Amino acid sequence: MSTSAQLRNALADRLAEDGTLTETEWRSAATAVPRELFTASYFLPVAGSFPTSYRPVREGDPGWLEGVYSDETLITQLDGRVRPDDVTEDAVTGSPSSSTLPSLVLRMWQQLGAEAGHRVLEIGTGTGYSTALGAHRLGDANLTSIEYDPVVGGAAATALKAAGFAPRLIIGDGLRGDPQGGQYDRLIATCSVRYVPLSWLHQVKPGGKILATLSGWSYANALALLVVTGPGEATGRFLPGYTSFMIARPHDRPPRPSLALLPGDERLSQIDPAKLDDWTGGWVAQLAAPSAERMGAGAEQILWDVSTGSQARTAPNPKGGWTVVQRGPVRLWDRVERAVQRWQAANEPHQEKFGITVSAAGQRVWLGTEDGPGWDLPI
Repeated sequence: MSTSAQLRNALADRLAEDGTLTETEWRSAATAVPRELFTASYFLPVAGSFPTSYRPVREGDPGWLEGVYSDETLITQLDGRVRPDDVTEDAVTGSPSSSTLPSLVLRMWQQLGAEAGHRVLEIGTGTGYSTALGAHRLGDANLTSIEYDPVVGGAAATALKAAGFAPRLIIGDGLRGDPQGGQYDRLIATCSVRYVPLSWLHQVKPGGKILATLSGWSYANALALLVVTGPGEATGRFLPGYTSFMIARPHDRPPRPSLALLPGDERLSQIDPAKLDDWTGGWVAQLAAPSAERMGAGAEQILWDVSTGSQARTAPNPKGGWTVVQRGPVRLWDRVERAVQRWQAANEPHQEKFGITVSAAGQRVWLGTEDGPGWDLPI
């Protein structure tokens, strides 16, 4: 049976071979931090179950430690409260919370460009594994981490202490930044946001960087690296790859009543609704209709604007193409069509061809260059 140290080294070797780990300092962190202290037990999805059910895996179970050092996201909690050690059944269902896969955590730390001597603010302590990697690289005194959930934050604090780290930990709303203020060189967020919180822009020094995932109520995600150009101002680009995080609770959509599909105005769609299933296509649609939740797939898409009650739904047309039905004060599909057509006119590029500008005038995502097609974020 392999030991924890052997498995850590093997994981670091794999991540170096596939190009994820490119910096010696972060490889050292990966081999030094015992992930099992932060994910002592976890859930695994039951293959073929629908809705997805999960089985608990606890310390000492066959394959437990090997699972900890797989490059996989590990489900640590269901419905925000049920942990593996709370479960007696073989399989349970619920909305999962997780410990992000190590390759993504390490890739983001490297993308942030955090170096020795930098002061870093981390939004979202989670299990504490990412925090431990940062503390190993930067030193405890240079890292502050904020966690919204006090139970999660308490467990992370215990795990960090057991691993020998003592960064500054705060329980609170990370979207408000450090409650004591201060100037940071870098900020990294392990939750997604609908827009860049203004407090972040005032707590990162000019020339400093913010790495955050932009999302929305359709839960499409894009990772952005911004450079702060002045108090309350920043500009940046979206990065290659496919990064997804749960949306920060204060930015999540409000509760909605049960969905009732109602009659509306009908016409032919000018785009293939399946374009919204594309990683970037769905994100572009979200930019155009930021208050809408998206459901369905392929030719049968449903958009529901939770702020106005507006609806749009698509279906195959028996004569060819697709039909869209819209109702409500916001013509959701009209907006989505225009945005997707702009993206198609640029040959459907990945998000890395997009950028973002933040100023007192607002927050705008643009395609190609700042004077290209763009969409305002809902601040």
